[in-house]
Amino acid sequence: MTPVNHLLLGTVAMGALTIGLIFLRLWRQTRDRFFLWFALSFMVEAVNRVALSFAPSPNEGSPSFYWVRFAAYLLILVGILGKNRKPSRSATT
Repeated sequence: MTPVNHLLLGTVAMGALTIGLIFLRLWRQTRDRFFLWFALSFMVEAVNRVALSFAPSPNEGSPSFYWVRFAAYLLILVGILGKNRKPSRSATT
């Protein structure tokens, strides 16, 4: 892998970690689980990019890296579905 690719992977990892920390700060301020799910997703993605840069033959399409990214996207989906869920009847009465 060329040094430029390592630089780009590091840049993407740093960006994902920064976004994850911003969402974590928003969660701490509001205690809204939506922000927590997004923070976890971006932090998983940052770790995945760092692991990809250390892999002996990095390939974003390899199953191990693909499934981790898929899990990160599922965390985003869980956050969105949780935010759009209708409140239970016991909470409104």
